[in-house]
Amino acid sequence: MTGRITRHNPARVYELVGTVPSAAPARVDAVVRAADAAQRTWARADIAERVAALRAAADAVEPELPQLAELLARESGKVLADCRGELGFALTFLRWVADQAPRVLADTALDDAAGRLLLRRRPYGVVAAITPWNAPIILSFLKIAPALAAGNAVVVKPSPLAPLAIDRTVRLLSSALPDALLQVVHGDAEAGAALVGHPLVGKVAFTGGAATARVVAAAAATQTTPTVLELGGNDPVLLLDDADLSPEPMRRLVMASYATSGQVCMAAKRLYVPETRHDEFVAAYLQAADEVLCLGDPLADGVSMGPVVTAEAAARITGLVADAVARGGRALPVGRADPGTDLRAGHFVAPTLVTGVPEDAPLVAEEQFGPTVPVLAYRDADDLVARANAGELGLGASVWSADEERAFTVARRLDAGFVFVNTHNRTGMSLRAPFGGVKRSGYGREYGDEGIAEYAQTCVVHAPAAFRAGGAGAAANAYPSS
Repeated sequence: MTGRITRHNPARVYELVGTVPSAAPARVDAVVRAADAAQRTWARADIAERVAALRAAADAVEPELPQLAELLARESGKVLADCRGELGFALTFLRWVADQAPRVLADTALDDAAGRLLLRRRPYGVVAAITPWNAPIILSFLKIAPALAAGNAVVVKPSPLAPLAIDRTVRLLSSALPDALLQVVHGDAEAGAALVGHPLVGKVAFTGGAATARVVAAAAATQTTPTVLELGGNDPVLLLDDADLSPEPMRRLVMASYATSGQVCMAAKRLYVPETRHDEFVAAYLQAADEVLCLGDPLADGVSMGPVVTAEAAARITGLVADAVARGGRALPVGRADPGTDLRAGHFVAPTLVTGVPEDAPLVAEEQFGPTVPVLAYRDADDLVARANAGELGLGASVWSADEERAFTVARRLDAGFVFVNTHNRTGMSLRAPFGGVKRSGYGREYGDEGIAEYAQTCVVHAPAAFRAGGAGAAANAYPSS
């Protein structure tokens, strides 16, 4: 693919936001080779030099945050406040990695009666970062920051649906780094395949959907390149019978489902409530939604939910709701619309809460990735856990209870890589807490020490005590005793 990628505003589809050049395979090859050359010098730098450069890169981006946030809102449909938050959080994460990486990536040395052991943390080389459109800045930084700190180079390939803000952000970061160390290439599947399958790429980090992940993993396998895959989720919310349904937690739960129009891998996607509190919950949820959920243009004041990313996404989501209603469900409108927004001008989908839907309906069994969520009644804890664990995905989940210990007891039974307690989605994240999925939701971790360590290989130098000067020796083919 050659030429340019164009991006229109999903809130006003007639508005062209911008374009970026699309890279042919030959261009991808040149970028990776330049990154490989830059990485060899970068890896020899002391880690103190590397993290100092990362801090300088964060400083280079910060003055541009207002302009970048508006650009991100216009190309993605995310509300402006969320775009500001994402950019600010990305810089917070970058600086956090700069603080933590020297400890996490330090060599470990042992010298005792068993011998001398050195564990080195070695970079992979060039890291290919394949990133999605729904949070392109932070999901790129989750790969860029630890990979650079560990001594790698990084080539980012963003989604064609949100290439503009991350392109500009990467260029700002690069201005404080050695030439060619951090680069961006754009394109479709052809460019992605050229990047992932390149023989000089040492690791692939991917965030996105399962279908694309299989293609990425297969391409990486041609070079036996290791991968990190952070995939989708169908996150259950487990409200125990003593859960607090007052306005404040309900407002958090509403936004856990509808932030970024529900287009978030760790959004709250299935709401399980006790039969005895079903109607009480629905009333509390709808009231909270009226207070915090406003559908409209992402740049308009007071709007908390924008359009979905494409017309195809809108059609798929409305189809899921129609199917649920046909199966006996009831779709309840939630929130309100901004009177100043022409909802016909963009890919707007009215948010809904669906009650009475059967468990095998696609709205329940599949990841909706949109502004609609089912409410499902349960009778007892065993039934609740079994239904929450159903399906192939296991990214996130949440348990809500007035008794924290009780919540943790239930959480231990869930097939999820990350379980929130009394919150869900971004309000439950922590820089120190590793995030990632189980089952078909991927492997590898982001955030925490584990997220930094993902980008360094552990290599060993070992001198057994038996063969050091004055050692007792051993048989020529002996197994170790310790």
